[in-house]
Formats: sequence, structure tokens, C-alpha cells
Amino acid sequence: MRWRIAHAAARLLAEDGSLDYGSAKRKAARQLGAPDSRNLPDNLEIEDALRSYRALYQADETRTQLALLRQVAVEYMERLADFDPHLTGPVLNGTAGRHAGVHLQLFTEQPKELEFLLMRLPVSYEAGEFRPPDASGRVFPRFVLDDPRAPVELIVYPAAELRSMKRLQADGSPRRVRLPQAKTLS
Repeated sequence: MRWRIAHAAARLLAEDGSLDYGSAKRKAARQLGAPDSRNLPDNLEIEDALRSYRALYQADETRTQLALLRQVAVEYMERLADFDPHLTGPVLNGTAGRHAGVHLQLFTEQPKELEFLLMRLPVSYEAGEFRPPDASGRVFPRFVLDDPRAPVELIVYPAAELRSMKRLQADGSPRRVRLPQAKTLS
């Protein structure tokens, strides 16, 4: 059942794109008749299933979209180099598809300088807040840039925050990479 839920969730994520992993696995479990399943797959299982789904059904589209998103990521990381940008999320781990955007984490002690830079960019943006699920009461600035190729989400952390963040995923892959590593992704 766990495997079936993971693959049904992957299909939902690949075709819809509006769900997060948690919502997708709960919806998949309901569709499979196991709404109260205690066998829900973890995010790594869903990520593996998503890679498999995309390789089977969306290989060319995924390859093209991922290349574009990685190019967009590198462009913004170069523009935002003064703010120590790190690529994270589906563009980094290779699961980005047609609905994905670029996720960057910035580490700086000058968040106002970032806002001044964003005002000079030729794209509009929305400012908001990000509340990490595992850091109760903490709030960080969040900006979403309306690039016509893909939305670019920026989460701004104090520079010292980077030292306390986990570096690796449970499978040993990196959670985030800096610009030199982002340029080498293929």
C-alpha cells in the first residue's frame, strides 16, 4: 500500500503541480481507499516515485523544463551573489516539472539592500513572510519574483542561520548548493 500511495501521489504531483508532498500523499491514500493509512510514504519515497513517473511519462518535457529552470536559477544566483544565494528544492534535486519554480535561500545581514536590488530588477515581485514548520515563532522575509519563465522564490535568512541548518537530506544528497555547484548541475 505504501508503494501504491507513493506512486499515486507522484502522479498527482506531476500532473497537477498545485499540491505539496503531504497533501498529495493524503489525497492519493483517499483515492486508493486507505484514508487513515498509517503506511503513508515519506517524502523521499515520493520523490523517487516522482522521478520514475517523470522518466516514464514526461521525460522530454521534464528534461527541457529542468534545464530551463536551472538556467534561470543560475542567472538569479549571479544577480544576487552579494546575498550568498543557495539553490534548493525540486530544481536542485531534479524533480522539477512544468509547474515548478526556482527556490533560492539567501543569507545576509543586509535584507534592505536586497529589497533595493529587487526594486531595480525588470520583474515584479511580491513580498511576504516564511514561517518554517520546524522553527516555531520564527519568521523570515519571502519574495516571489514574477519571471515570465518561472516564479522565483527567495527566502532571506540571517547569515549566521546557515551554520545551524542541516546540510544533507536523509538520503545523503545536499539540501542546498551555492552558485559554483549550481552551474555544474546537469
